[in-house]
Amino acid sequence: MASGDYVSNELLSRLVGDRMYSVEFVLNDYVQLKFDGELSSPEPVTLPCYVWPRVDAGGRVWTKADRGYADELVKLAPGTVLSTSEQTGTGIGICFDTGALIVHPGPDEVHVEIAELTGFTDRAWMVWRPGEDSFEDLG
Repeated sequence: MASGDYVSNELLSRLVGDRMYSVEFVLNDYVQLKFDGELSSPEPVTLPCYVWPRVDAGGRVWTKADRGYADELVKLAPGTVLSTSEQTGTGIGICFDTGALIVHPGPDEVHVEIAELTGFTDRAWMVWRPGEDSFEDLG
């Protein structure tokens, strides 16, 4: 998606109604979330988060540094996406019927990319980087 075509939360909101069915930890580098997405898509809708998302569940917010964080992240699946948000200052938010994810790293957590979203049948995609779009506050 070219930056001139960017509309905040437009692509992310396409997850509403989808079920997150997979949480994959890739080494100790990042977490990859997979969603049911469009049935005709040859690949799943995938959201790799290259910074560790916060998990809002069980009456508290969990970070990667917290004991039990991975368990709380996994408990979000299988959760259905109820709403999404994307804006400068708060980053990406995904609200499930099982809890919520917040992707808004501190400046010391970002290296190159924050997250990306792919797998739609129309080949729409998005990459979030510090200093751009909803993460312009991290520039």
